[in-house]
Amino acid sequence: MVQHTTPPGPRVPIDLPVLPAETFEQKPPVHPLGNKARVLLTSVFGPYAQDDAFGSRAINPMELYHNQVTRTQGPFSLRMFHRSWGIMLIQANLTAPTTLLDFPTLDRFVEEIANKAYDVIGITSIIPNVGKVEHMCHLIRQHQPNATILIGGHIANLPELDRRIDADHIVRGEGVRWVQRYLGERTDRPVKHPRILSGLGARTMGVSLREKPGDVAATLIPSVGCPIGCNFCSTSAMFGGKGKHVDFYKTGDELFEVMCDLERNLKVRSFFTMDENFLLHRKRALRLLELMQQHGKAWALYVFSSANVLKSYDIEQLVGLGVSWVWMGMEGKDSQYAKLRGADTRALVKQLQSHGIRVLGSTIIGLEEHTVDNLDEAIEYAASHDTEFHQFMLYTPIPGTPLWEQTKAKGLLTDEANAHAADTHGQLRFNYRHAHLPPGVETEFLIKAFDRDFEVNGPSVLRVARTTLAGYQRYKDHPDPRIRARFRFEGAELPTTLAGAMWAARKWFTDNPGVRRRIDNLLREVYREFGLKARVAAPLVGRYIFRQLKKEDARLKRGWTYEPPTFYELTNQPDAKPEPKASPLAIPQPAVG
Repeated sequence: MVQHTTPPGPRVPIDLPVLPAETFEQKPPVHPLGNKARVLLTSVFGPYAQDDAFGSRAINPMELYHNQVTRTQGPFSLRMFHRSWGIMLIQANLTAPTTLLDFPTLDRFVEEIANKAYDVIGITSIIPNVGKVEHMCHLIRQHQPNATILIGGHIANLPELDRRIDADHIVRGEGVRWVQRYLGERTDRPVKHPRILSGLGARTMGVSLREKPGDVAATLIPSVGCPIGCNFCSTSAMFGGKGKHVDFYKTGDELFEVMCDLERNLKVRSFFTMDENFLLHRKRALRLLELMQQHGKAWALYVFSSANVLKSYDIEQLVGLGVSWVWMGMEGKDSQYAKLRGADTRALVKQLQSHGIRVLGSTIIGLEEHTVDNLDEAIEYAASHDTEFHQFMLYTPIPGTPLWEQTKAKGLLTDEANAHAADTHGQLRFNYRHAHLPPGVETEFLIKAFDRDFEVNGPSVLRVARTTLAGYQRYKDHPDPRIRARFRFEGAELPTTLAGAMWAARKWFTDNPGVRRRIDNLLREVYREFGLKARVAAPLVGRYIFRQLKKEDARLKRGWTYEPPTFYELTNQPDAKPEPKASPLAIPQPAVG
């Protein structure tokens, strides 16, 4: 299966590491060695999907989709990993000799700092992994006592972090310019975009998705932060809060040049746009559309967008811009957030899907108005959207956000002993006392939400196929060759691999008549559209997928987990010999315990 759909980061973060830094106005000291300093940038050590003494939790794996979106879909869950894009962006913009160690094991991290001297070591982390950061700092002081330690990422917003860990600088905000200043480098250079494939090791239904050139999206990072600034959004708070953001590429022309480079060097035709509200920058987006039209680019874009911003565009503009997939916050029924005011999100989702635009909806469990009596209704409302994917997260005050400050001021935050940082990630329990929900019930409702969405709407992979088919049927003969080419490419696997997936899923859901009926209807529509090719391929491919589906189900029931490979990359070190490139495949490991 082609990896057309690649996820962006959530509003409440999981372990997609970023190394940010202080705001542009705050000038860091300059390291004595300047850009001659030897730099190591690293994410926290694994494993990530197993309970350990340092804060890793089996319930909070390094897999965005499986963690927060397809969590209870079993062997149908979409599994994949994402590189640490923030430190990759920083590395790409330094002239200093820099080493990047991504997803190391603890032994591999110790090996690196014990055998190679560094002057600056930067660690990126989210708050739940503070125990790992603490241990890494201890190891650095033991093996590299003269190294300067930088700590960044969402963890930088943790109160009194400087008292807990032994670091030289805890830096907040956007990191490229901060680190450049710290190393005495020029900060007036244009930001160089790293060449990143957005996902690796993707699999669903027990089958690995294709990762050949053109199959995987490139990661595109136009901006960081979100001007809308919802009170719970840690990403917005991290980059200045409401009304603020940082543009790396302010114009459509700059962005187009970056995308052409990624297309040329990574052989891609789709882009996961890591920007909290990409379409909010209307002038840039419409100029990009003009350039795509002028140069005949049949690109696909996967974007974040709020509902009201989406509504401000004509559907022709969205289709022409290549918006193929959108992550949209729905938050909850009758939401009071300005980005949703007056928006009929169910009607909007149906309109987008009818034009082949796949939707990942995001719903919050535990809003202020939620009670034991009305949460079932809120869950039904979320499931009624029938989006391709649906994220459910607990309403969680994350340090640094306005919600954290408001909750703290009311004296509602629970003690550290009862809400350990390792368990404050939005997928387990509250870290505060909810006005209407007794402790522990939030976990039950969260799982109920995932289960209900899956029970009603079926596997996300088949929902994607349904909307892909709708777009193909509408646009396969479009007069614009650019639009026609994109939808034909996206629909290429409908009569083969995806038809086989439908056949296998139909065989699987014998005990769910509603989902089986949906699959029957979809498969019949594929047969009508593609004829004999689909009718022959569906059972042939389907039998193989069904066998893999059963094997995956058995593995998962035995406690099987997945871990990302370690990456080791060097820049500005011409005489160095890097390790062989890691295979971009998930590494299975049996669970501990």
